Amino acid sequence: MKDIGIAPSILAADFGYLMRDIKAVENADYLHIDVMDGHYVNNISFGIPVIQSIRKYTDMKFFTHLMITNPEHYVKAFADAGSDNITFHVECSEDPDALIDQIKALGKSAGISVHPDTPMDILIPQMSVSALSAKP
Repeated sequence: MKDIGIAPSILAADFGYLMRDIKAVENADYLHIDVMDGHYVNNISFGIPVIQSIRKYTDMKFFTHLMITNPEHYVKAFADAGSDNITFHVECSEDPDALIDQIKALGKSAGISVHPDTPMDILIPQMSVSALSAKP
C-alpha cells in the first residue's frame, strides 16, 4: 500500500500571520508552496524571498510548485532558498529530462505537473518515467 502524504497549501494562509498559520500545520508531511509568475498563470503569488524567510522558522519539507515560465532559470535559486521538492509544468520546459537532472543535481527531488488539457501522448515521449522515479 502506498503512503499518503498531506501537503497543506501556503496560499490558504493569512499572509499577515504567515508563520502562525504554518506552525498550525507543521504536523503535515509537506508545505505546498505555489509560485505563480503572472505569465504561465494569471495570478502572482510569492517567490524566493518568502521561501528564504519561512525556511528560517520551520523544518517542514517544502514542496515548491513552480507555475512559471522558464523554470530552468530559477530552480537553483529555489533550491538555495530551501525548497526540498521542485515541481514544474512540463508545458514550460523545452527539455523536461534535463530539468529533472538539474533539480536532482541540486540534491532536491523533482516533480512534474501537467496542465489538464495537455495530451498524454505529448507528455510521455518528452521524458523518461525512470527519471522521475529515481531518488536524488
